[in-house]
Amino acid sequence: MNPNDRRYSKEHEWVLVDDAAAGKATAGITHYAQDQLGDVVFVELPKLGAAVKFMGKMGEIESVKSVSDLFSPVSGEVIEINERLLDHPEIANQDPFGEGWLIRVAMSDASEIDNLMTAEEYEAFTSGLS
Repeated sequence: MNPNDRRYSKEHEWVLVDDAAAGKATAGITHYAQDQLGDVVFVELPKLGAAVKFMGKMGEIESVKSVSDLFSPVSGEVIEINERLLDHPEIANQDPFGEGWLIRVAMSDASEIDNLMTAEEYEAFTSGLS
């Protein structure tokens, strides 16, 4: 269920390295996260140019059930935010690994990704949460 081409955090965010040479990556929430949240109604993302820190708060996601913090799976500078998600937060439910991405980052330390789980490790982690 979770794509093998990215890494995952215990806080249910994912990161996909788009361009290793340029140190660019995309981050979002997992299918598990959107499923636990229920219908997403609002997303607050960092501003363009903002600095994000590994596992530091980068925004909030609000659903009909609750408000949860979003954590950055990498450190660096925000180079793009998903503007479409701001107007259509339900995309996070419909396509969390695709159109529902949150931010794109110019990473300051790509080695941080090694601290995150593989898809297989994340599946084992979430299976123990039920």
